[in-house]
Amino acid sequence: MLKKLAIVVVVLVLGFLGYAATRPDTVHVERATTIAAPPEKIFPHIADLHQWVDWSPWEKVDPAMQRTYSGAASGPGAVYEWSGDANVGKGRMEIVKTTPSSDVVIDLHFIEPFEGRNTAEFTLRPAGAATNVTWTMRGPNTFLGKVIGVFIDMDDMIGSQFATGLADLKALAEKQ
Repeated sequence: MLKKLAIVVVVLVLGFLGYAATRPDTVHVERATTIAAPPEKIFPHIADLHQWVDWSPWEKVDPAMQRTYSGAASGPGAVYEWSGDANVGKGRMEIVKTTPSSDVVIDLHFIEPFEGRNTAEFTLRPAGAATNVTWTMRGPNTFLGKVIGVFIDMDDMIGSQFATGLADLKALAEKQ
């Protein structure tokens, strides 16, 4: 009886791992909003990592988070490193490319609780007197990420944080 139970457990675990292996090989999360301000007013809040404390959703999750800035003051070469509680973990981001008032591309390196590398991108497109702002993150989906993704919808989880950040960025840019 114990042998049959062990075989059933092994088959179930292998089946689960096989299913997890079929999950997408990439992660793509994207959210957008329209901000009643020109791109020139919004862009500095994104291209200057020091200003993220005013709108980034993760800044509120762990107010005791340690932050380190290095490299350029803003734009390409600007680096922001963080270390916080289990909710924000530890990581590093570096702006690798900007197009003034249009695009910001960031190399995002998660170190804890799980290793991961992604690209985050902000696009700002004029829409009359307003600006359409899109926040995208994409990167490889590791096997561990696929296993976690069976239980947690990463698009919903990260996407809701992006939506919160964009709402805070909108409020900040529209009140100036």
